[in-house]
Amino acid sequence: MTEGNKGPPIERNLGENRPIPRRDFIQGALVGAATALTGPLLKAYAADSVDFGAGAQGRPGYYPPLLNGMRGSHPGSFESAHALRDGTKPGAGLDTGEVYDLVVVGGGISGLSAAHFYRAQTSSRTRILILDNHDDFGGHAKRNEFQIGGRTLLLNGGTLEIDSPRPYDAAAAGLIKELGIDVAALKKVEHPEFYSGLGLQRGVFFDKETFGADQLVVGAGVVPAAKLLAGSPFSQRARQDYVRLNEGAIDYLPGLSCDEKKLTLSKLSYRDFLRDVAKVDPAVIAFYQPRSHGEWAVGIDAVSALDVWAFGFPGFQGMKLAPGVISRMGYTPSGYAATGGSETLHFPDGNATIARLLVRNLVPGAVPGNSVEDIVTARVDYGRLDRPDSPVRLRLNSTVIRASNVGDPATAREVVVIYLRDGKAYKVRARGCVLASYNAMIPYLCPDLPEKQQAALHGAVKAPLVYTSVALRNWQAFKKLGIADVYAPGSYHSSFALNPKVDIGDYRSPSSPDDPILIRMLRVPTQPGLTEHEQNKAGRAELLATPFATFERNIRDQLARTLGAGGFDPARDIAAITVNRWPHGYAAEFNPLFEPELPPAEQRQVVSRAQFGRITIANSDAGAAAYTDSAIDQAYRAVGELLRTDT
Repeated sequence: MTEGNKGPPIERNLGENRPIPRRDFIQGALVGAATALTGPLLKAYAADSVDFGAGAQGRPGYYPPLLNGMRGSHPGSFESAHALRDGTKPGAGLDTGEVYDLVVVGGGISGLSAAHFYRAQTSSRTRILILDNHDDFGGHAKRNEFQIGGRTLLLNGGTLEIDSPRPYDAAAAGLIKELGIDVAALKKVEHPEFYSGLGLQRGVFFDKETFGADQLVVGAGVVPAAKLLAGSPFSQRARQDYVRLNEGAIDYLPGLSCDEKKLTLSKLSYRDFLRDVAKVDPAVIAFYQPRSHGEWAVGIDAVSALDVWAFGFPGFQGMKLAPGVISRMGYTPSGYAATGGSETLHFPDGNATIARLLVRNLVPGAVPGNSVEDIVTARVDYGRLDRPDSPVRLRLNSTVIRASNVGDPATAREVVVIYLRDGKAYKVRARGCVLASYNAMIPYLCPDLPEKQQAALHGAVKAPLVYTSVALRNWQAFKKLGIADVYAPGSYHSSFALNPKVDIGDYRSPSSPDDPILIRMLRVPTQPGLTEHEQNKAGRAELLATPFATFERNIRDQLARTLGAGGFDPARDIAAITVNRWPHGYAAEFNPLFEPELPPAEQRQVVSRAQFGRITIANSDAGAAAYTDSAIDQAYRAVGELLRTDT
């Protein structure tokens, strides 16, 4: 919160001076950001202990899901890795004397899945240590939990749902089933028609900085385009072009075969398609510029027209494009597979439910209950995650800085792993190691990797993005305005929406506009005009340099401008804010605009994931697909490689 009362009147009106939970506050109670290199606060919270599993996560009251303020890659979770990247030499580390069958680097879904698969294929007594640099497990599958008005409210701080452009294969589908998730049977917990049943529709907010005037229009996707835009600041030409693009049936590439059209579209950005082929007004291009943020975490200038066609973007209705791949080159546009996509399912906290089920399976007693339904409201006992008497230990706030084969990788039978925790270096040994972490960091952890593999790993540039969770005391303004979600192409966050209604077990979503509710806002920092990966790097730098106060100011301003006509008052109605910052977000996928089509053996992800002695590599990066099934599949492969070399 802003100290004092010295800001300009607009800041006081937005409520920045009101005492809401912020930064390292758990619903108002101060706790330590229990990660390496966080200074005196951490030292006061996490004292040294003889047991290397002690520390912050073993202290009473430790419960990261309730933390507000800057989350995701939170302060303290990345500084040690950045220091290693920038040339800081790791020390030898204090030998803890711990010896494991497997050390897993990364406690996200891929790392947790690797531990699951390894134990399933060896023994229930197999000793496994999972190390993660964050103060919570789950990786990108983070849980945001709020206590507002006597209610528990949940929202995904990262991975949204079970969803993939491919059907889940045997490994991923088998794990989901083993965890007790019956996707088809659980679909009944979702209520996708709830808001529309209340008469709420999609809104579009035109901001004055981009379009000349602040204006909210209601009914996108429902009312005819011309009627929707009647109250917008679009010029007459822009309105006509928008209607033509959305409701016309024009073949913009006449004379070409279906495959020739697809090949052309695969080498043309959607922005260039709109500008040079469909020839629409610049305001229409600005309208669509962030439309691709949610799927690719980059704007339409860096996404192919073929990819957005597969996601139903307008302009292709008259082009008679047949479903499926480009037969001559075998390229499948992301978001589409000839065999169809996976089943989908959204839990109240997104795929954090999957992570929690994996932890319950790996560390019995840490998560009470025995079903998918009861895990949603279960409270994790973080003090049980890293106990000496448990075969599987999950150690948080621990940044790995070195993973090395002992001796020649070709004949090595052991790995040494060094990690930093509470500013001190520790060393453990294991028969094998799975690196289920951000792939571009792996060359710094394993500097002895072959040069070609290091280059491929460095090429895995993740796309940055932000999921912001805002707790509101009620959602009367949405009801009065007739909206459930808003697309805001020129605003700080390009979209926001009321939390989907999901009722499972004892968890019940808000049902009345008088109830407190959570909204999720999406922001992707981009630099249009650069290549995709250069935009990713620039966006990452921007996220890491942006303080929470800047996010808060923009959040309050955007919601006030969009919802003000419905009586929304940010100073009164905002109860809490959690900014889930992911500088390394979506895994890098193939982009035909900037990358050549290569044979499978030469593709970046294949070269990068090669086994190196007793070290194997997982994570969705290794599958070049930003989906949960990819994270699981790569864990299965990595574990299989290790176990095959055991024989």
